[in-house]
Amino acid sequence: MYRPLRSRLRRANPIVLARWLKARHIAAMKMPTTRQAALLAALVAGFALCFALASEYWGGLVPCALCLWERWPYRVAIALGAAGVLLPRKWLVALLLPTMLVAAGLAFVHVGVEQGLWPSPLPECASPLVTTGSIAERLARMPALPAKPCDEPTYLIPFLPVS
Repeated sequence: MYRPLRSRLRRANPIVLARWLKARHIAAMKMPTTRQAALLAALVAGFALCFALASEYWGGLVPCALCLWERWPYRVAIALGAAGVLLPRKWLVALLLPTMLVAAGLAFVHVGVEQGLWPSPLPECASPLVTTGSIAERLARMPALPAKPCDEPTYLIPFLPVS
């Protein structure tokens, strides 16, 4: 005679029931394949890079030199993710972790510069020194386009810097 699951569970040993539920739950979970992980990493990095470019072109935000340096790990992650999709090797996907750690380190340095905790390590972030020489020499040493200083944070949401 068939008994409903509820009545069978009431009479079951709690330890056996816990093992059964755990085994059933774990069996239902699947780890993503190497290709899926590589594709997800490439898509997330591509989305982050597209968001930065869209906020620059349509949002009117001007990137500083540190912002431009922060984009390189995302480009590397897109390349590694695409290579991981085409050639599913676990070491290609494993290289994504140090790449994202470099991105996090650059973001940490950028936030520290914006908050005034330390000076910028890039010479492009400092304003050009034009104190001596004639006016023509001073104008020749100035950059063609004014750069955004690295120590001025940009906000899309109040009190949350973009960097």
